[in-house]
Order: sequence, then structure tokens, then C-alpha cells
Amino acid sequence: MIDLNAYEVWFITGSQHLYGDEVLQQVESNARELVGHLNAQAGIEIDIQYRTVLTTQEDVVRCLMDAEHTTHCIGCIAWMHTFSPAKMWINGLMKLRKPLLHLHTQYHRDIPWKEIDMQYMNLHQSAHGDREFGFLTTRMGIPSKVVAGHWSDKELIREVGIWSKTAAAWHDSQSMKIARFGDNMREVAVTEGDKVAAQMKFGYSVNGYGLGDLVESIQSVDEVHVTHLLEEYESSYILQEGLNKDGMQRGNLKEAARIEIGLETFLRNGNFTAFTDTFENLYGLTQLPGIAVQRLMQRGYGFAAEGDWKTAALVRSMKVMAAGLKGGTSFMEDYTYHLDPQQSAILGSHMLEICPSISGGPIRCEAHPLAIGGKDDPVRLIFEAAPGPAINASIVDLGDRFRLVLNQVETIAGWEAMPALPVAYALWKPEPDLTTAATCWLLAGGAHHTGYSSALSMSFLEDFAEMANIECLVIDRHTNVRQLKQNMRANASYY
Repeated sequence: MIDLNAYEVWFITGSQHLYGDEVLQQVESNARELVGHLNAQAGIEIDIQYRTVLTTQEDVVRCLMDAEHTTHCIGCIAWMHTFSPAKMWINGLMKLRKPLLHLHTQYHRDIPWKEIDMQYMNLHQSAHGDREFGFLTTRMGIPSKVVAGHWSDKELIREVGIWSKTAAAWHDSQSMKIARFGDNMREVAVTEGDKVAAQMKFGYSVNGYGLGDLVESIQSVDEVHVTHLLEEYESSYILQEGLNKDGMQRGNLKEAARIEIGLETFLRNGNFTAFTDTFENLYGLTQLPGIAVQRLMQRGYGFAAEGDWKTAALVRSMKVMAAGLKGGTSFMEDYTYHLDPQQSAILGSHMLEICPSISGGPIRCEAHPLAIGGKDDPVRLIFEAAPGPAINASIVDLGDRFRLVLNQVETIAGWEAMPALPVAYALWKPEPDLTTAATCWLLAGGAHHTGYSSALSMSFLEDFAEMANIECLVIDRHTNVRQLKQNMRANASYY
């Protein structure tokens, strides 16, 4: 349900008429070659479309208005091959609301020491032209990502790839629809928020739907489809003995399959790409959706429990960013600590709903009692998250603004067996250490619900915060409590 082939980024090159037609033809040739090279790189999955060289205000306005009104264009990359007077960009940039990347590069990597002359200097002066353009975007207060270096550099290519996929997530957010089945968990503060402010800032809409609407969709599921899905469960997972065809809890598995089909049908028919539920509102359902939610997340839907629509939206955006990348992305919750000072760690999990995309090994399908909710034993997938670097991300509503809180973590596997734990989980060491990370997270107001990803780096989420123009607080190996407090005070004044 995430199709990156549906998107494209426009590459626009700046110059001016003073250099003459021959130079402009060379500028165009160089720009086309650069675009072709970028598109051939494995790290760039969004198609980059070359646009003509822009030399006048009229050209700029026409091009950027076209970009703004072309649905599948998700952003623009701007490069000043030569000097391009920035005043001619003002009216066009005022009309562009899509993400902008300022590519600071030049055609030749090296100076031709023995042959360099003024003709070469006039043609290859990105150092000059990009500073003019950079001043203007700063002067206009236009959020943009600057990527500097030669266009053959691996790091530059990586950053362009990160930005373009983040632009896809931002584009997806503008039309995201989030379905809430039931309200927020009662008396919980951090999952609340201003839905109007969120739509103004992120683009997505959040609306509630009665459980009766979902139950009707579930009850209309054809038995043939249920049978086919049960066969898929049997071939994909290690089934608990009681869930096999003659098992005592086979009915639980059959109902879980019916819930999955009915839930996906409801979401697909309503063009929803994210959703929430809550164990406090299950009227008409026989069990809290577990495996259904897990598998829908694996297919790209955003989700968060207890009505937490902000995290559901964040998980969906992270899913778009991570499409095609190695690793997984899931709804997550900081659940409990291991506070041994020699090897402290955080156990992340939830009652049921952890996405199998983060799994590092075999996946079991089991049904166990749920201590809360008062329904039948829900079916869930149980596994351990794959080891390696990952990030935790949380968006919180501070009343006057939104804040994105990020923590770099290292997920560890096989540390100690937990045979009695009936849920999927991830065990990680937060940077710089548990005490500092937890202190900073609490000071920042980070939620207990997060988007967890072993596929994404910090750069994706930092770019996303830049596109949304929201505050971003990073907790990593460089973080200390004193500096974080100073940053928060400075940010409060800024915002």
C-alpha cells in the first residue's frame, strides 16, 4: 500500500542569460548528466525529474507553480550551476509550499589547475551562485535542506535519498486519514491533542467511528476469505497447539482472521492509512484486535493503541520513509526497565500490537488471556526484535506547538530468554545511557508510545521535523541533561 513509484522530485537548475546560449546549453547538459547519475544510485528510490534551466523570474514562477500543482511532484531540488540572481526566485518561492532541497555541488569535482581560465570560472561557479540562493531562502525564512559536496559522493547521495523519501512521507501526510475506533484511554494526558492544530501543521485528518461500523464490516466477511487467511497463518507462523485445526482455541484464531479481513476492508473502503483502537471500547468485538493490527502495520498502515492518533500518524509516516529499506518499523511502548548499572536496558513492547517487520527470527502465533479488556483471549504474533541500531520517536502536543523527541538506541537480542512473556518485544540500550536518556525524555515530555524503527536513521525524522517546521529534540551519545535543558529554553523562546 506504499508505492514510491507514484512520486517524483523535480530538479531545477538556476543560471542567467548573461553567459550566452553556449554556456546555457552546457549548463543543461551537465544538469541532465547529474540527474541521470542520481537516479542510477541504489540509495535514491524516488524518481528525480530534470526540468529546464531557469534564467528569468517568469521561468521560475511558471516552474514552481507547476511543481506546486502537480500532484505526484513531492518536492524540488535546486542547484545553481552558475550565478543566478536570487531576486528572480522570490515570487516563485513564495508560491512553493512543497519541500525544498538546496543541492550545493558543482559539475567538476577538481580544479583543472593548468587549464583553468575565466571561461571555466564563469561556467563552474556554484560556490558563488548557491550562496546567493542560500541567502534568499534564509532571508525568506523558507525551510530547506542543504546538502553539500560533489554529486558523486556517497554521503551526498545518501542524504538526497533520505530527503526524497522523507518528502514522500510528508506528501503522504497531507492526505492521510486516521480512523479512531473508540476514544482515547480514559484519564490519559499524553495521547490527547488538538486535532485541528495537527491537521493545520501535518495535513492529516483524524475522525472517530463507532465500533458498530467496524463490527458490521467484520460480520459481513465471507467464510471463504476466512479459510484462506487461516491457511496463510498456518504457512507463515508457528501456531500454538491450541490454534491448530482441532485445537481448543481454533475459534479464537478464526475470529482473529475475521477481524483482520473486516478491519482492512473498512480501512481500504474509507481510504484510511492509519487507525487507533482502545481496549476500553470493544463493544461488539469478541477480542481486542492483535494479529490483525500487527499484520496491517506490516502492510504499511500506521497504528497506535488507546486512541493515540498522533503516534498512529507518526508510525504511518515512518512506514513511508522506510519503504524498501532493510529493517522494520513499529508502534512501540517503553514498558519496563532492567536497571542493573553494569548492563541497563529498556524492554519495549505492548499488550499485543508490535509489527512483525522488526522481527529477528521465527514468529509464533498464540492466544493468551489479556488481563484487561474483559474479552476472549486475543491472538497475537510473538517474536524478538532483530538486533542493531534503531530509533524511537515521539510527537507530543505542548499546547502552543508540537515537539518531536528522538532517541538513538541499540537493540540487543538473545540476552536472556523470557519464555513466559506472551507478547512481541524489543530490548534496547538507549544512548547515551539509560539514566541520561530517560531523564532527558521525561524533561522533553516524550510519550510512552513511540514509533520504533530499525530501518531509519535520525536524519529522516530530523528532515521531517524541518518540513513540518516543528521543534525537534535529539537524544543520542552526545546528549547531556544540562545542554538539553538549555536547548529547551532556547526553543521555547524561538517558537
